[in-house]
Amino acid sequence: MLLEICANSYRSAIHAENAGANRIELCSELAIGGITPSFGLLKKATDTLKIPVFVLIRPRSGNFTYSEDEFDIMKNDILQCKAMGCSGIVSGVLNEDNTIDMERTQALIQLAKPLPFTFHRAFDWVKNPLKAIDELTDLGADRVLTSGQQTSALKGIELLKQLNEKAKNKLTILPGGGINAENVIEFKNAGFNEIHCSASTLKQVIAAPKISMNSHAFFDERIVAFSDPEKISKIVKAIKQ
Repeated sequence: MLLEICANSYRSAIHAENAGANRIELCSELAIGGITPSFGLLKKATDTLKIPVFVLIRPRSGNFTYSEDEFDIMKNDILQCKAMGCSGIVSGVLNEDNTIDMERTQALIQLAKPLPFTFHRAFDWVKNPLKAIDELTDLGADRVLTSGQQTSALKGIELLKQLNEKAKNKLTILPGGGINAENVIEFKNAGFNEIHCSASTLKQVIAAPKISMNSHAFFDERIVAFSDPEKISKIVKAIKQ
């Protein structure tokens, strides 16, 4: 069974390789489900790691329905990742009704070639997962990262088994979400060939800061935060008075 570690930093990536992981998915900000890592981190990882580095292409937190500008950013990120020697791309796009955006997802898959393409956990938002497997197979995706549409892969294992049976010999179902040393055997015995986890440990490194840099208002997947032009104009006008 192949172990993919979701690495949120260079430290995590090196730990994954040294501990025997087979592959990493490199990203940043696990607290928001992961976003595209910096190119400095990408270069450091691809220059030094011997195991394959797959890269998450997700331009922001929140939903998986993107503007034209955001989609352009995603495409440019894929091109940069290919130029830097990354081994695979992890991405995907949904429509506003949480069905797979076939046109845009296909464009990303084609752009990623010859690198393998993993459709990420946006899959866990789709309304008809069995149909979505057929759609992603037709688009040419290589694997699907999913928790079985539950809060953990163990809770979603029955759907994961159904997806694995349906996807057999077409694409790889990659269970992810809460997998650890205590439950990994459940997935091995169920016939999965790959698993995905972060294997994270939380370690306090400083005392509570005087002023927190975190904002709870932004930790809401129902919203998309952006700089408001009307507010900016008002500030500009106030400055000029």
